[in-house]
Amino acid sequence: MTNIIECKKVSRTYNPGENEVHALQHVDLSVNDGEFVCLSGPSGSGKSTLLNAIGALDTINSGEVFFCGQRLVDLNKAQLSDIRLHQMGFVFQAYNLIPVLSAQENVEFIMQLQGIPTKKRSKLAKDMLAEVGLAGMENRRPSEMSGGQQQRVAVARAIASEPKLVLADEPTANLDSSCTKDLIELMLRLNEHHGITIVTASHDPAVIDIAKRNVQLQDGIVINDSGV
Repeated sequence: MTNIIECKKVSRTYNPGENEVHALQHVDLSVNDGEFVCLSGPSGSGKSTLLNAIGALDTINSGEVFFCGQRLVDLNKAQLSDIRLHQMGFVFQAYNLIPVLSAQENVEFIMQLQGIPTKKRSKLAKDMLAEVGLAGMENRRPSEMSGGQQQRVAVARAIASEPKLVLADEPTANLDSSCTKDLIELMLRLNEHHGITIVTASHDPAVIDIAKRNVQLQDGIVINDSGV
């Protein structure tokens, strides 16, 4: 299988000096194209920091992160932004939807930035909303939707343009058990049927159980990797 992510001896330290925090310590991780990986561990274990390093949302102090063979540290801000826009999709626990836009407009937003023509992105958005079980809700604004429905919109937005990689940070944190079940089944279906590589950071047992690979972190160190 093709390697899509490779982290080599990645370290991230916050507040260098007297009160420094070692969020990541010499982490090695490889993820192949098509995998569904969960980065698990308690709060403060480093899982979200690692996810942000993979998505070029945060800088690292030492080590190397590669995405599709490209070493991220060699790329400038514009190039990193281009990768995030065209090759990665992001799902956050706070949904990060734009309140004044409808569900469809939220899904179209990233595609608009990508320069996808209006007619094409409209069809893709409708198709993706149907895929995540929100057909008929295209015109609802976030305030008119439940938390589970908003998170589904966020997932549709992340996958609409078929990115190579979807990064999800605690995607079930604000959902009840029923919505959590629906969301993780959706993520599994997208992984298995569409071949989307998914890396999620979560301490939710339901997410950990359904992921095909579990990478456990503690104090910024990988203590177990079920894929190794």
